[in-house]
Amino acid sequence: MNYRLFVKENLEAISSEELERALASLPEWRREKALRFKHRQGRIECAFSYLLLCQALREVYGITEHPSFLIGEHGKPELKFNDNVNDNLNLKPQTSNLKPICFNISHCKSALAVALSTSPVGIDVECIGRYSESLARHVLNDNEFAEVSQSPNPQIPFTRLWTQKEAVVKLTGRGIDDDLPNLLLKYNNVSLHTEEHLAQGYILSVATFLD
Repeated sequence: MNYRLFVKENLEAISSEELERALASLPEWRREKALRFKHRQGRIECAFSYLLLCQALREVYGITEHPSFLIGEHGKPELKFNDNVNDNLNLKPQTSNLKPICFNISHCKSALAVALSTSPVGIDVECIGRYSESLARHVLNDNEFAEVSQSPNPQIPFTRLWTQKEAVVKLTGRGIDDDLPNLLLKYNNVSLHTEEHLAQGYILSVATFLD
């Protein structure tokens, strides 16, 4: 794998005190974003996914500064540090032969996930929920729909395929594709890694471009 994966589970075990400490440790812009969520779960996902990213940057690159984000044309974020950190890490590809730090974040009620790489990466994590045939027909091609509908537990293969498609969408940074049913066939230059954490109730997929 040409990326590092970080996952945090057991979000339901986070206490009110832990959430308050997490919120207090965030930079002001991220704290304000977290507090805009009315429900506790949204605040947890917003706060702890950012802190998981900070943990990943610290462990892999030794970065202790809180990053901000630059948002691309289709909403894909890029890391932004102060100039001293950028220069030290050679994060400016136009002036360096070294590749920038790429990342992607995803979260659901069951888990948070962060992927770090030196090349584009997309990640999606989803709770295994109720199966919707109408949604499946909208986003799956005929072969995928047959696989899902014939499964004794259709919510599992459906969630797996959904995370794979969403990870590819996030990898390309082009937003929701008009041809979701054939998305995995269209991007045949993509490598997918999927993990099914059935006991914890979620599935995650990571998408990277083939070398």
